Amino acid sequence: MTAAVSGADDLRHLVIREEAGGDAAAIDRVTQDAFRDHPFSQQTEHRIVRALRGSGALGLSLVATVGEEVVGHVAFSPVTIDGIDRGWWGLGPLSVAPARQRCGIGSALVRSGLRRLGERPVPGCVVLGDPAYYARFGFAPIAGLRLPGPPADHFMAWAREGPVPEGEVAYHPAFSAPP
Repeated sequence: MTAAVSGADDLRHLVIREEAGGDAAAIDRVTQDAFRDHPFSQQTEHRIVRALRGSGALGLSLVATVGEEVVGHVAFSPVTIDGIDRGWWGLGPLSVAPARQRCGIGSALVRSGLRRLGERPVPGCVVLGDPAYYARFGFAPIAGLRLPGPPADHFMAWAREGPVPEGEVAYHPAFSAPP
């Protein structure tokens, strides 16, 4: 087991890369640990990532490593709007090992993911999460995009190009993973 290092050391030695074949177990562990005490979690996030991977819908999967240790992960997958694939993606789950949270690792994963989406013909991305956290990356509530259920201010979009479509957003069925 790798000893925890300071936040500055985390970022100095941090590598963000695409998920490799042997990363699945480490991603599972980081995701479970990250959401273990989260007040809004149903403890299914690791199952969501597994189901996305298994169905081929894990369109972009990035890991953060310090040395050989996977310390964070972010998943991106396609979403539909009013049942139509309009090229938009969803961000999540995002996880960072609890001992390494609040060091900038999650931010580095999000920024890297959005940069990589920007290199593809992806017009925008949605996220369900803390508005104060995701606003720093350019996410904001957009009146025409809706996700039934959660508070409207927690569902946000990052629009890169073109007009923002209107309608009800649906994540991949993997997001309905049973607890």
